[in-house]
Amino acid sequence: MTEMQKLYLLVPLAPLFGAVIAGLFGRLIGRSLSHWVTIAGVAVSFIASVLVFQDVLAGHAFNGSVYTWLTSGEMRFEVGFLIDRLSALMMVVVTFVSLMVHIYTIGYMAEDPGYQRFFSYISLFTFSMLMLVMSNNFLQLFFGWEAVGLVSYLLIGFWYTKPTAIYANLKAFLVNRVGDFGFLLGIGMVLAYFGTLDYAAVFALAPEMSSHGVNLLPGETWSLMTVICILLFIGAMGKSAQFPLHVWLPDSMEGPTPISALIHAATMVTAGIFMVSRMSPLFELSETALSFVIVIGAITALFMALVAIVQTDIKRVVAYSTLSQLGYMTVALGASAYSAAMFHLMTHAFFKAVLFLGAGSVIIAMHHQQDMRYMGGLRKYMPITYLTVLIGALANAGLPPFAGFFSKDSIIEAVALSTIPGAGFAHLAILAGVFIGGFYSFRLVFFTFHGEERFRHAPAMGHGHHDDHGHHGSNEPHESPWVVTVPLLLLAIPSVAAGWLIGPMLFGGYFGDTILISHDHHALAHMMEEFHGVGAMMLHAITTLPFWLAVSGAGTAWFLYILRPELPGVIKSRFSLISIILEKKYGFDAFNDFFFAGGARLLGRSLWKVGDVWLIDGLFVNGTARLVGWFSALIRHVQSGYIYHYAFAMIIGVFLMISLFVR
Repeated sequence: MTEMQKLYLLVPLAPLFGAVIAGLFGRLIGRSLSHWVTIAGVAVSFIASVLVFQDVLAGHAFNGSVYTWLTSGEMRFEVGFLIDRLSALMMVVVTFVSLMVHIYTIGYMAEDPGYQRFFSYISLFTFSMLMLVMSNNFLQLFFGWEAVGLVSYLLIGFWYTKPTAIYANLKAFLVNRVGDFGFLLGIGMVLAYFGTLDYAAVFALAPEMSSHGVNLLPGETWSLMTVICILLFIGAMGKSAQFPLHVWLPDSMEGPTPISALIHAATMVTAGIFMVSRMSPLFELSETALSFVIVIGAITALFMALVAIVQTDIKRVVAYSTLSQLGYMTVALGASAYSAAMFHLMTHAFFKAVLFLGAGSVIIAMHHQQDMRYMGGLRKYMPITYLTVLIGALANAGLPPFAGFFSKDSIIEAVALSTIPGAGFAHLAILAGVFIGGFYSFRLVFFTFHGEERFRHAPAMGHGHHDDHGHHGSNEPHESPWVVTVPLLLLAIPSVAAGWLIGPMLFGGYFGDTILISHDHHALAHMMEEFHGVGAMMLHAITTLPFWLAVSGAGTAWFLYILRPELPGVIKSRFSLISIILEKKYGFDAFNDFFFAGGARLLGRSLWKVGDVWLIDGLFVNGTARLVGWFSALIRHVQSGYIYHYAFAMIIGVFLMISLFVR
């Protein structure tokens, strides 16, 4: 094994080691050792990822098996790594954000009784995510896919005494199972038709398999590639929370804030985006699948942004904003601009982590009050948090020179140039999303940090968990400790600067041959001719529609929440129907509760009533007893006790026997 291969193994195994130590021996080694061992594991993983990244940039890719797990006939199921420019980028992003979240957790979870358990879970999560992005075959991809799902279940329900947290983690788990069912069927079809689960082999065979058809319904022939791609994308819809499987993500805010930053900003929800980019050689062979992807993404980007406008819980605003941004990434995938989707994934990981951790910092200061109606005027109490959240909001709104601007604008441009059916609708949806994005980003900033100080009238928070940071004495909010603010500042830097890498990332051929784009889909090639550097792109932006939409969104928020703070209430009562629809989140939760949950309960009740009570208890158990009783009551009349009855019966018996046998 070469030195580099040892490094590849170190990347996922270091966090796993930390997770095992903190999880199994946390009680023995105490709190501080638990956080040191897990942070050290993730730090080692981050440094190793950076070294691997430099090695990949120098032109050294790796694709090979590490361990054969199972052999069945001709089939080999292996654990293998594919280290190329796509996975190397993901490894750096995942380990960096995870390291920041680990450090932040020391401050956020300081008083929590489940401290060691929490560190063990987030390290285990990092391991699962790294196994997912480094895999070179579908089996290991599926292992990582399910493992992040499992750990997110454990993390969302971390405070297991809170009924809402338990409801939320069950919901996340079940909705993800729906997506994973499609994903598993897709992998099964790959195995059935290609005879291998290795990426390289599947991608090499894909062009000749693209003419194959599948008969799913009698008399209906579907393209094999379309079926496989749509099934794989259904898996991505579950993980990356695309409409209509988006319902789990806002509820998952019940978990502690560091999780929101880790799972719902940087890593788990981007697994679906990463997977589709990795599968570009398959998706490029099916225009139907790409069309499906772009429409789903557009619906998510627009309609989830609208819900963010009416949320009052600070974390839920950011959650709906994440849904909308994931919609943008999905739209980019559908427009065959995979590198733009991956670029947005990277920039979004930084600025969304800032927004979540900044929200967490506010929540600490407010004694775990999350309702923005009881905040306001926090800017002078929490200058560092305010600054970082403002940077996050500017990047989220997509204003230059912040990171979000470059990736968001390149997605809008790519969709405008795309010829895939549904691209026109997608373009309109994401343009509208830019205005709404500017609005809800600054609504959060103005509502929380500006205006009158409403926290003096806040109700006391009774939160079931002992994580109030012991400073109830003064009701004045104050800046969070350094373990909270340092990660915020470190994440704020790439939130500004990560976008300046747009040249090499999108047009400098950074992804090289790891992402395959067919010749018909030439949106990025067109954009390359127009690109004249970062400065020129920012100057040009001032003349474009997305820039002015974002600015007017921010301006509208300023008008409504700073100049005329009484207006939002008036607008809400005037447009009460729209506001109710948005507050009810379009009724998806109510429908799922009624149709799926209610349907399952109804089915269970009927099976119990008919199957259990009537059939098994009534017919089999009690029915047998009744039958025996009835039969014995009949027979009892024969047992009279008189000798002449018995003699008579014997004579009749003999008579019958003779008449039967003597013909």
